[in-house]
Amino acid sequence: MDIGSPGVNIAIFVIFVVATLFIVLRVAGTNKTAADYYAGGRAFTGQQNGTAIAGDYLSAASFLGIAGAIAIYGYDGFLYSIGFLVAWLVALLLVAELLRNTGRFTMADVVSFRMRQRPVRTAASTSTLAVSFFYLLAQMAGAGGLVALLLGVEDEGGQGVVIAVVGAIMVFYVLVGGMKGTTWVQIIKAILLIAGAGVMTVWVMAKHNFDLSELMGAAVDRAGGAEGLLEPMNRYGVSGTSKLDFISLALALVLGTAGLPHVLMRFYTVPTAKAARQSVTWAIALIGLFYLFTLVLGYGAGALVGPEEIASAPGGVNSAAPLLAYELGGTLLLGIISAVAFATILAVVAGLTITASASFAHDIYANVIKKGEVKADDEVRVARITAVVIGAVAIGGGILANGQNVAFLVALAFAVAASANLPVILYSLLWKRFNTSGALWSIYGGLATAVTLIVFSPVVSGKPVDPATGSSTSMIQNVDFHWFPLDNPGLVSIPAGFLFGYLGTRLSKEFNAAKYAEMEVRSLSGAGAEKATQH
Repeated sequence: MDIGSPGVNIAIFVIFVVATLFIVLRVAGTNKTAADYYAGGRAFTGQQNGTAIAGDYLSAASFLGIAGAIAIYGYDGFLYSIGFLVAWLVALLLVAELLRNTGRFTMADVVSFRMRQRPVRTAASTSTLAVSFFYLLAQMAGAGGLVALLLGVEDEGGQGVVIAVVGAIMVFYVLVGGMKGTTWVQIIKAILLIAGAGVMTVWVMAKHNFDLSELMGAAVDRAGGAEGLLEPMNRYGVSGTSKLDFISLALALVLGTAGLPHVLMRFYTVPTAKAARQSVTWAIALIGLFYLFTLVLGYGAGALVGPEEIASAPGGVNSAAPLLAYELGGTLLLGIISAVAFATILAVVAGLTITASASFAHDIYANVIKKGEVKADDEVRVARITAVVIGAVAIGGGILANGQNVAFLVALAFAVAASANLPVILYSLLWKRFNTSGALWSIYGGLATAVTLIVFSPVVSGKPVDPATGSSTSMIQNVDFHWFPLDNPGLVSIPAGFLFGYLGTRLSKEFNAAKYAEMEVRSLSGAGAEKATQH
């Protein structure tokens, strides 16, 4: 399928990359300390950080995956938008302010505050790296599908090269700009993405007389009268297993955000707990607006492009939004929207990479291997080396996951985060009796359960051919070693994480009452938080 002009698409993309690289290089000169590299010097306002959070959160899954899911599956695809948005209430009400008051750079700072430092930091860092890897898979898969569509690259080898180029640019962002550079890229990208989606939304509605019912009716007509597009459970109500899968997906989406390391790390880039709260409320407003746009974009793609054309295009369901842009505004709008989508991927991947590299350098290298006796310059150097390694791993995983729906892949990352990170965060902040044993059981137990169930699920092998796309969407084709029936493990792994934390705590007599009292005062009042940030 030839769409637009590859030359124009590449030119617009190159202009954007050069512009963002210029910003990153300008900011790089201000990175003088570990706090600058990891947390942007804590110099961002609530509004700036909220916009950056929106940029970090509105990933390829939000723009490419959800639009495609709505175009193909209708109402059930919109459930991703609802779940991703509602999840922010959990983050706002339960973790944002408490985390900002208690930690310095990473989730492990909070979890290990009243525990034995080395084993807990090792566990928290392991979990951070695992969640980041699953999230990176989604972004890399989105990059492969998007550029395959733009350049007409249909063979897997060519798409693999594209994924490698994305990984290389992303690593450069992180190495040079640190959190400051990454944050400004995310702010710019969030504004462009929401504006671009807004323009397309108004354009689609104008074509249907600003009547949402007319738009949905047109989508049904284009799909051959598939009334299920307008009804819930079109995809998840087919069988008892798919209904359980829906519950599992909903749990993962709603509870996952509060455990995502790259989102949690953003709370440390603001100077006060009040700014952390403002960040989240500002982010909710921007993210909520964007997810309203996805409903129109998804049904618009279904009505104007058609589900069959979307499913058969390079990139599959992830190509719905770019194809809609081409249908509306031709080559130029396609190039602009695709450049914005590509920027979305770059910004999110950069945020994930800096989070994972900071976790390894700060938690494993500085506090476990060096036992806190390390210079800030050495810690940042290790973080940069780690970023290169993570980039290489992400490229390999992205090539393997190429072709999967990116919204679905992100849901797996949410399930791992909700299983391994959320229980230990809530227990650490809110349960006085919680101890080192409980933290280790919770992280490793939740992580092992989630990852094991994913590996032996239909996502990896054994999924039958999807009638909507005409192919199997398992990561590994032509083999079947799955025994867990659900695509998303959240229904089992999230309760398992909480249960492991409870059992581990009860089986150990360790309890540091003084340290818990200090943590409670700090988390609720902010007292001592500034001291924690000045190391």
